[in-house]
Amino acid sequence: MDFRYSDKVEVLRQRLIAFMDQHIYPNEARYEGEIAAGDRWQPSALIEEIKATARKAGLWNLFLPDSARGAGLSNLDYAPLAEIMGHSELAPEAFNCSAPDTGNMEVLERYGTEEQKQQWLEPLLDGKIRSAFAMTEPEVASSDATNIRATIRREGGHYVINGRKWWATGAPDRRCKILIVMGQTDPANPNPHRRQSMILVPKDTPGVTVLRALPVFGYDHAPHGHGEVVFRDVRVPASNLLLGEGRGFEIAQGRLGPGRIHHCMRAIGLAERTLEAMCRRVRSRIAFGRPIAEQTVTLERIAEARIMIDEARLLVLNAADKMDRLGNKEARAEIAMIKVAVPNMLSRVVDMAIQAHGAAGVTEDFPLARAWASARALRIVDGPDEVHRNQIGQIELRKYA
Repeated sequence: MDFRYSDKVEVLRQRLIAFMDQHIYPNEARYEGEIAAGDRWQPSALIEEIKATARKAGLWNLFLPDSARGAGLSNLDYAPLAEIMGHSELAPEAFNCSAPDTGNMEVLERYGTEEQKQQWLEPLLDGKIRSAFAMTEPEVASSDATNIRATIRREGGHYVINGRKWWATGAPDRRCKILIVMGQTDPANPNPHRRQSMILVPKDTPGVTVLRALPVFGYDHAPHGHGEVVFRDVRVPASNLLLGEGRGFEIAQGRLGPGRIHHCMRAIGLAERTLEAMCRRVRSRIAFGRPIAEQTVTLERIAEARIMIDEARLLVLNAADKMDRLGNKEARAEIAMIKVAVPNMLSRVVDMAIQAHGAAGVTEDFPLARAWASARALRIVDGPDEVHRNQIGQIELRKYA
């Protein structure tokens, strides 16, 4: 594959970098202060200002491939842009490219009816509302999605949803208006992958209760967050079903493949910023009569970080390229590989940066503790390492059947 960026992508990269320098990095401290000053779950006025500026600059909805509603970029085109956004927690939302909305918008674009697109996709694309994805459940090992027990039962012209979900990212957000819920419509189907369906559930539907926001190693990620949600006899029109009964796994695979590319490229961006912080720190500190940067162990760690980051980036670009050429199904091994490799790489790079910062590395004075929490959580998000390793191993063994 050709690793050179197209002229279109290079122009967008330079515009994104300039926007980050002008509007994102200078506002990070202001954003943290805004969230800490009052009601943590009040949507950020600053983010809304930056979003309006980004939209006027034409840096909006860059993620959506194969759609006239997006920027016309392939997965490979979008990957380096996602990496730039990964440098800051503020950036993805500023460009309307943040999870879980990107994945939910792709679901609606690919599988939604025209009525569903009009009602939910358009306001999401406009950044007027936000969304959540409710798949994981606390009572079962959701790494095996056939375990999901929430029910979606047909009653005349409606479906009735009952179940308990958690780690529904975005559910506590006051701007969240719609949830995509996965549950069983045909529990007796002999094919376990045809038992599940996905359905659109407006958050304000009677019976939908967000029980609590779930912190990640103590970080609540307000004002967006992750929620535990109960559905008790929730009735929605039958027209809210996506694609058809028994198509839940099909939709999930279409959603999670691009989402993993996005997660991984943003993680590479965070790794780059972490390496930068480590290099700046060790050049400014003296230990035992010389800069820490001159200590052999430090040089080895910097070199190791650079190697791991570049390895991970090439692996992700290869996966994105294969997705574009052959489709998500044919690229499933490559997608699984990046989902294992990148979070583990980020964990190691952040750990080395924390060590280089000494005691300061575990404080809130630097963003490293939060970066480590994100890296560790990413080894579970969108499927744990173990599931992806098993899939990679099985695909490899089939070559020798």
